[in-house]
This record gives sequence, structure tokens and C-alpha cells, in this order.
Amino acid sequence: MKLPVFLLFAMLCFAADPWPTGDILEPAALVPELAKAQPPLVISVAFPVLYRNKHIVHAMDAGAASKPEGIAALKELVAATPKNSDIVIYCGCCPMDKCPNVRPAYSLLKSMGFEHVRVLHIPTNMSADWYSHGYPSEPGHAAL
Repeated sequence: MKLPVFLLFAMLCFAADPWPTGDILEPAALVPELAKAQPPLVISVAFPVLYRNKHIVHAMDAGAASKPEGIAALKELVAATPKNSDIVIYCGCCPMDKCPNVRPAYSLLKSMGFEHVRVLHIPTNMSADWYSHGYPSEPGHAAL
């Protein structure tokens, strides 16, 4: 019996980390990359309410990658992106070892053939590991 794709990705939420240690990016290391002429494509794979509240400057929103609509939005967001693009994904909803979103997002992007995907290391949450350090962020747009 074949499982639906969204269920397979949801199962990845509780699997071991699918990325090698070299694909982990510390927050302080991302800051100077954001100021480059060609910054990485930064994608929030968090629950939309978190993105709408505040997010990394210039980050794109794909929604929660633990949900089928988040996976679909992520696919659509990167559809025209070259496979050799520098992509950084992050969530920050909770401690990274419990995060339901980064594992399916990383696995999806790698399965789509993206060569340079990194995961922003958020061990606690975005507030503690990014915003409290004054790293570049911007307010989102409140839901209508």
C-alpha cells in the first residue's frame, strides 16, 4: 500500500535529521550573508502566524511544511528557482529537535534536486535564537 505524499512528509517530522552537519547554519553566520549582493533565498517553513508576526528580513513564506498545503506552497515557491541556488530554510516554532516543519521541508527540497539547502540552527525558538540578538528581521503583515 502506498502512503499519500503528505503523510510521508509528516512522518519525516519525527524521523532522524535528514541533513548532514555541514548543512546546518548558525544564526550569526547567516547575518553577514543577508547583506551580500546575492543573499541566499531564505524561506520560512513555519506556521503562517509566526511569519505574519515577524520574520527574517526578506524571507519568503511557504507555510508549515508539516501540512500538505505547506508542502504545496514550498514546491510552488521554488518552482522557478535554479537547482544550484543557495537556500536557507528555518522554522523556529519550538526547539529544533521537536520541530515538525524543517525535516519535511529539507527532504522535499533535496528530493526536488536542490543542491545547496541549509537549515538555520534554531535550538530554542526564533525569539531566543534570532530576535533577542537583534539579527535582521522585519514585521509581517497581520492576517486580515
